[in-house]
Amino acid sequence: MRHSACPSCCMGGAIVSDQLGNMAAKPQPPLVKKHSQTDLVSRLKTRKILGVGGKDDDGEIHRSKISQVLGNEMKFTMREPLGLRIWQVVSAIMFSVVGVTALIFPKPLYETVFDEDGSSTIMAVRLYGGALLSISLIMWHALYMAEKLIVRWTLLTETFYFSVQFI
Repeated sequence: MRHSACPSCCMGGAIVSDQLGNMAAKPQPPLVKKHSQTDLVSRLKTRKILGVGGKDDDGEIHRSKISQVLGNEMKFTMREPLGLRIWQVVSAIMFSVVGVTALIFPKPLYETVFDEDGSSTIMAVRLYGGALLSISLIMWHALYMAEKLIVRWTLLTETFYFSVQFI
């Protein structure tokens, strides 16, 4: 018996009831996957509708809608001063040279700096050399970084080192 008030128990609804009152879902036809994204023309049309892939007013080509909305970070970066990279190279070289010298020749280095016998301070000078080599490693790696945060931290490290050194 079929009535229009109860679509769940009738054949007209999406759910069909058997004679025992068990509910069973009506079988759906299999989904057909559309392969429009593999079609080059369809992809180009989609990108054109989204406004991605073409040049904007500034002449930039955006690869995604997110980069188009957020913008490109490169146009906000400022040029670094020429002396900054030169300072980083000189600092890295000096920290490396003094660190290696302190590791290999601790006694002559101590006697040169303090004009005293340094036989009892060999271990301390070698530890100092290891610390300088660690700082030089940081300086060498900072040469290849363009991030302002890395450059700031290396300059802060040098400032702290020289402050402690000259106190």
